[in-house]
Amino acid sequence: MNIGLAYKSLTEKDFAVLKAIEEYSSKYEYVPLELIEKRTRIIEEHLTLILSKLSRLKMVKKETVAGYKSYRLTYLGYDMLALNGLVRKNVLEALGDKIGVGKESEIYVGLAPGGVRVAVKFLRLGRTSFRRTKILRTWVQEPHTSWYKQARIAAEREFKALKELSLQKALVPIPFGYDRHVVVTEYVEGVELYRRPQLENPEEVFWKAIDTLRIAYQEVGIVHSDLSEYNIIVRIDDEAPFIIDWPQYVYKDHPSSMELLRRDVEYLVKFFYKVYRVNIQVEDALKKILG
Repeated sequence: MNIGLAYKSLTEKDFAVLKAIEEYSSKYEYVPLELIEKRTRIIEEHLTLILSKLSRLKMVKKETVAGYKSYRLTYLGYDMLALNGLVRKNVLEALGDKIGVGKESEIYVGLAPGGVRVAVKFLRLGRTSFRRTKILRTWVQEPHTSWYKQARIAAEREFKALKELSLQKALVPIPFGYDRHVVVTEYVEGVELYRRPQLENPEEVFWKAIDTLRIAYQEVGIVHSDLSEYNIIVRIDDEAPFIIDWPQYVYKDHPSSMELLRRDVEYLVKFFYKVYRVNIQVEDALKKILG
């Protein structure tokens, strides 16, 4: 089901049930029906109907645990709570079509108050079998952190990074807000670099991207650490390269920060030489970043 249509199908009591399951999820993988009833104060007969609806919509999953009917949130159920939070915060008014899929995210176009077009990013950590290197998850402190908690932490980190970077005038989408695992940002009208857009001045685009890495390192104190042509959007009207996907950043004092920074730069150098024949040395680009 379309996420926007799914959201419109829910009532306040539906959201209350989803919220109750979320609140108990830190203690239970599957939350017993009696606890949901206690938290929502909805009589069991009515509650069962609501849970049946949510299960049919694939927002919760039902299991019998130790003889008790129990439920857990699915990603779609978590999506609904996040969207509800963003609407209540006056960050988001409407959700449109899916416009992109990343390794661990989905991007939708949306509308903020005033009819402002925005990008709505749903973090989907744990959804795929993609394995990141261990270093990119150093921010997950607990070895068995749940998928929804990992996604929430990732969204919080992304929002924080984008906010600090945009304050320093770096070429990143301006963040409008976040809730749980969903981040709402400025919509950049552009083309992803991996699509190899025709550029009037590819060398200038390269150095602008390097300047954003410089600002990140010098002014904000972070390293992207997962940079490639897949997370750079070139704005159509002025060829400004916007760097996206920041949740896995590391601080400059991290023991692997220089290794990760060099890898980010090497990816850019190789791509721009291969596609646009821009011949720049890795050491020259690093020197620009490090000062």
